[in-house]
Amino acid sequence: MPELRKDPIAGRWVIISTERARRPSDFAAGAAAPGACAFCPGGEASTPDELLAVRPYGGDANGPGWSVRVVPNKFPALRVEGELEPSGEGLYDRTTGVGAHEVIIETPSHDAAMWDLAPRAVADVLGAYRARIADLARDPRLAYAMVFKNHGEGAGASLVHPHSQLIATPIVPIMVEEELAGAVQHFRMKKRCIWCDIVHQERRGRERLILEAGPFVALAPFAPRLPFETWILPTDHRSSFEETTGPELEVLAGLLQEVLRRMARVLHTPPYNYMLHSAPFRSTSRERFHWHIEIIPKLTRVAGFEWGTGFFINATPPEEAARYLRGEAPESPVS
Repeated sequence: MPELRKDPIAGRWVIISTERARRPSDFAAGAAAPGACAFCPGGEASTPDELLAVRPYGGDANGPGWSVRVVPNKFPALRVEGELEPSGEGLYDRTTGVGAHEVIIETPSHDAAMWDLAPRAVADVLGAYRARIADLARDPRLAYAMVFKNHGEGAGASLVHPHSQLIATPIVPIMVEEELAGAVQHFRMKKRCIWCDIVHQERRGRERLILEAGPFVALAPFAPRLPFETWILPTDHRSSFEETTGPELEVLAGLLQEVLRRMARVLHTPPYNYMLHSAPFRSTSRERFHWHIEIIPKLTRVAGFEWGTGFFINATPPEEAARYLRGEAPESPVS
């Protein structure tokens, strides 16, 4: 059984995941033929039973005919079974590793890139995120759900087939707590959401604005940790991704695809990660938090100074990155 342990100095929690220590990959092939992909149509018996699927033309559960499919991770970082059982060991705190770890299989096509899918197909992927977050939010044991995508081996992906993941935790992650603390401090001073103020300022100045589409913007943050870090946010205040409507998901899908497409063109198809930050479950600070997607192409390595200090060294100013992604700078290799 996995467990969570708390660092008594920094206050961060770490998942000690015994399940994944013996995994050959994020998702073993199981009953599929040697070399077969468990995420491709026909490999459904190799995965746990699906939690959700989009089947445009009908069909039986756990069989072919799907366009998006969500299954539990076969080797989860946290397990949905069991109860939270906090305990102590002197000054150390731990609790049982209760949570959820799911895989969102984004398309039946093994080699597709997200930016090449039909916008409706990407909207269905985003809809799967929304549905799974909303379902897990009803579990009183859970406090937070993080959706993330690792694209490419350099970004941590162990499988080629397009997929993203969701991990729900019984504790709000420290990075989200830090965001929330900064937002609460800003709200106390100005009675406004910090992300709303960022959106308004960037839309006025436009120096770091990359794209606008309906109720969403893509921008280069003022202090990016890594080159070409990009945020996507709703222009109106929304604390939780689950509040996004179906028509809005279609607009968001197109914007996300266009940002990824431009990154692929300008940066020569780099590995990338994206992370969806939504409000913690049952949060009392919803007027302070604003959901957003953070996209980080993997162009540089985080090394000793960053690990030791928390300072990031970024050689590409966000204003320059935004110009490249707007198509206003020569499309040359960026290192």
